[in-house]
Amino acid sequence: MAGHSKWANIKHKKSRADAAKGKLFSRVTKEIISAVKQGGADPKANPKLRLALTKAKAANLPSDNIERNIKKATSKDQSDFTEMMYELYGHGGVGILAEVMTDNKNRISSDMRIATNKKGGTVATPGSVSFNFERKGVLQVAKASSSEDDLFLIATEAGAEDFEQAGEHFMITTAPDELYKVKEAIESKNISCEEASLEQIPKSSVDCDEETKEKNLALIEYLEDLDDVDAVFHNMNL
Repeated sequence: MAGHSKWANIKHKKSRADAAKGKLFSRVTKEIISAVKQGGADPKANPKLRLALTKAKAANLPSDNIERNIKKATSKDQSDFTEMMYELYGHGGVGILAEVMTDNKNRISSDMRIATNKKGGTVATPGSVSFNFERKGVLQVAKASSSEDDLFLIATEAGAEDFEQAGEHFMITTAPDELYKVKEAIESKNISCEEASLEQIPKSSVDCDEETKEKNLALIEYLEDLDDVDAVFHNMNL
């Protein structure tokens, strides 16, 4: 996975930074509620809740929000959430993954049909798109925050899998379950991570002409705006 093409998804998301932050807050909130529903409100006895709280703190979700949602989750009136992955074919053979966390499967199924009716593309069978992606942890550190040699050493000793430059940032790739361990190791050296996220990294990309690219971006942005969709990934070469 050499080169910078694998960061195209991240660059696209950065152009919608405010919306992406709102989606991240929504996602970690739902993960907290789901964890409490399944394992109780005590983080010491609930590993899933401990991980959700780690993600919430990494996303800078305010403590008041965290406490309110833990309390909310203990109510019998609060529905649990189901994690799902919708796989779609966009225009020109582009593969699209939509990560969903919903309390209403019928609603999101209907939303997906409406999305493809309005913006084109088709909902694919499970596995037909996702086989071309790898789930990875991704950390972004501004180049101004650390020297390359120091950061490389800290990250690799903590278990990072890959390290490279992308614009004004160092991009560090980890196994999904190592993301927050590597992040903590970096921040323990007083180096700030601008973002820590779980991404679906494409193994190969698809080239599109400008018209096809615009059609795909319209579909992707429509999907990103759906309430139940937390993140959208694609393998279009931008």
